[in-house]
Amino acid sequence: MTNPNYEEFVANLVKPLVAFPDEVKVATLTDEGDEVTLEVMVNTEDLGRVIGKKGRIANSIRTIAFAFGARHNRRIDIVFDAFNE
Repeated sequence: MTNPNYEEFVANLVKPLVAFPDEVKVATLTDEGDEVTLEVMVNTEDLGRVIGKKGRIANSIRTIAFAFGARHNRRIDIVFDAFNE
């Protein structure tokens, strides 16, 4: 089985939610053993859209990514942040 592109998968989840999809950047912070930590950077105006009320959207994105990673015996952790202007 080929190694999936977690960055592309998470970017495809986030881009439809934001007003500036071209500014969405996903980078791998750590990739050790069976754990992958991704950082999602969005425009400052979009951070609220990605996190959602009480973090519901962010938790939903994390849940979907966790299920995707579990299919490949990996644990995916996601950190959300905004670009500083």
